[in-house]
Amino acid sequence: MKKKTEKFEELSGKRQQALLGGGEKRIQKIHESGRFTARERIHLLFDEGTFQEMGVFVTHRSTWPGIADTKIVGDGVVCGHGLVNGRNVFAFAQDFTVFGGSLSEANAGKITRLMDMALDNGAPIIGLCDSGGARIQEGVASLGGYADIFLRNTLASGVIPQISAIMGPSAGGAVYSPALTDFIIMVDKTSHMFITGPNVIRKVTHEDVSFEELGGAMTHNTKSGVAHFIADDDEDCIDLVKELLSYLPQNNMEDAPFLPPVDDPGRTEKRLNEIVPDSPREPYDIKDVIHLIVDDGDFLEVQPLWSTNIVIGFSRMNGHVVGIVANQPLHLAGVLDIDSSNKGARFIRFCDAFNIPILTFEDVPGFLPGTDQEWGGIIKHGAKLIFAYCEATVPKLTVITRKAYGGAYCVMSSKHIRSDYNVAWPTAEIAVMGAEGAVNILYRKEISAAKNEDEERKKHMDRYNDTLANPYIAANLGYLDDVIIPENTRPMIIHALEGLLNKRQQLPPKKHGNIPL
Repeated sequence: MKKKTEKFEELSGKRQQALLGGGEKRIQKIHESGRFTARERIHLLFDEGTFQEMGVFVTHRSTWPGIADTKIVGDGVVCGHGLVNGRNVFAFAQDFTVFGGSLSEANAGKITRLMDMALDNGAPIIGLCDSGGARIQEGVASLGGYADIFLRNTLASGVIPQISAIMGPSAGGAVYSPALTDFIIMVDKTSHMFITGPNVIRKVTHEDVSFEELGGAMTHNTKSGVAHFIADDDEDCIDLVKELLSYLPQNNMEDAPFLPPVDDPGRTEKRLNEIVPDSPREPYDIKDVIHLIVDDGDFLEVQPLWSTNIVIGFSRMNGHVVGIVANQPLHLAGVLDIDSSNKGARFIRFCDAFNIPILTFEDVPGFLPGTDQEWGGIIKHGAKLIFAYCEATVPKLTVITRKAYGGAYCVMSSKHIRSDYNVAWPTAEIAVMGAEGAVNILYRKEISAAKNEDEERKKHMDRYNDTLANPYIAANLGYLDDVIIPENTRPMIIHALEGLLNKRQQLPPKKHGNIPL
């Protein structure tokens, strides 16, 4: 029988094995690739001395030749919980030094137990992903492990925040767990996501594509919209996780973290009076408006590189977290299309699930015309945005800065779809369509018969703008609560928001709606 000291030494040796993962040589390769190890990432994420690891000594149970005798303590994933900026958070980090971070039945069990604990404790869960996919030697057992994780991602959706940081490869079934979470952060040049890799694609479709082109961070941040943020390196990625967490509540029963404000809630901004150009055709940057209105100009933009004709992200108004949705006149005139509808709808649904008020800045000329949009299903995708706004029961506030035309006026958090507080600037143009298009339809005969068509058209356009395309008709009908000078936007929004913080609104009893997916 072993003596007590021998048992202590045995424990120390096993723990040292766990800390080394796949060994010094593989750790060195990870560092040479510009990445951190799983444990280094965990150390960066959690407040010092607060991380409590779980399942330290788990090993795989495979009997496949060549792997049966190679059992590494921890089996390729580090799991546990601790404090991130003083808040309880659960996290797992896949260890690429152990069998390429592949998912086994055993380490899937570690992850699912962690997810169950996060849900039971009402705390966010962070996945630091670095995996080549399912462990081939375990067959369906490893595939079942993925399905177990997918189920928990789905059950936790809308209950606790889920963030995925892709910090290496994420291939095959490994991509679907991140896709089911709320936010995906990818590291530039060192992270990849794809269902099938370049080699398979080359054989099946004869397309020649690199790892970076197929599923790199820039691809998923600019082309597919799969990712929400791009980080420069592992350290920047962890910093982004922490910044994002600072805007999110622990769970769907709590409010987002209140930050005692330094910025004056009564602050006015004369620069806002000059932002909207005199010409309705001239663009401006809606982010300039946002930065001037929110606390300290701080705005964490989500998906800043994809579908840039709409802007989404988090800010604070007098210390209260708000989700911002804004048309961007700088790109495609701020028009709504398939991608922007999807982008806006998903963000709105996240905010609503986690009790975050929604502040909308509207300058939208309508939906993008064209066969690509119609054949691509703009009717269905545009309806997602309508559904999201209509279903949301959190406080909803809307500022119309300039154009609000046609169906897009209705969609962008109008009074008709239960927005709580709607105001417009004097520059607002609220109508079925713009003046030029309208008069070309209404006064086509008069314009074509006139000696000077341009002069005749301008006459009708001026009359149209004066009588129809202005904010006062909507205000007269009660569709606007006020028409305000732009410089007063911040204090008026804050007053309205703070009067709505106790809002309680119920949806009709049902299992769930059927959003047009």
